[in-house]
Amino acid sequence: MFKKISNRPILNSPLPNLREIAEQALALVRNGNVVGLGSGRAATAFIEALGERVRQGLQVRGVPTSQESADFSRRLGIPLVDPAEVVSIDIDVDGADEVDPQCNLIKGLGGALLREKIVAAASKQVVILVGSEKLVPVLGTRGKLPVEVVPFGVPLCTRRLAALGCIAHIREQEGRPFVTDNGNHILDCAIGLLDDAARLDADIRAIPGVVGTGLFLQIAQTVLIQHGDQIQVRKRPA
Repeated sequence: MFKKISNRPILNSPLPNLREIAEQALALVRNGNVVGLGSGRAATAFIEALGERVRQGLQVRGVPTSQESADFSRRLGIPLVDPAEVVSIDIDVDGADEVDPQCNLIKGLGGALLREKIVAAASKQVVILVGSEKLVPVLGTRGKLPVEVVPFGVPLCTRRLAALGCIAHIREQEGRPFVTDNGNHILDCAIGLLDDAARLDADIRAIPGVVGTGLFLQIAQTVLIQHGDQIQVRKRPA
């Protein structure tokens, strides 16, 4: 399931200014849309741009994927709506930690992976914003996969993940287990290059206590990539 991962360090390019791809994503938003508001650096750039347009008269309603995104959106005057109040979301704009050539993703280093996946699944269109440093030839290149688990299930999940070849460590914040907005914990799994990401995703989700993985497979339709001052548009293969 894993390929051997090189011991060479991954050289990250300087973090790009994501304002330009945020503006390009904003061009896809229509008046009256329900918009999924992702979490993380790229999503924050989009929320900031969306807030400016709302102040200029654009009428939208947002569905945030984290409490942090919700608080930031409210400060910018973006009206928010509970997912139970909408049948579907018109467009979801979010970031990613890894993007492969087929627009498959690893997400969750910010800890909002479960809500991000729920909002993406409810959306008609999913648009991902990244800098070129997030592009990888194969998922697993960076060697980490977040898995959200219920607190009671941490011991079992840790053992079962190890049996799958994923050595897991509970994520901590200020010396204590990190707690997601859902009241769960994150197990950060050491992984190699994934030659069958779909199988691994299914095997992990079958473990009692797991509520979600950071593998976002065949979910994003469009990835906007910031290369310096150029923007590349990558579409998921049909």
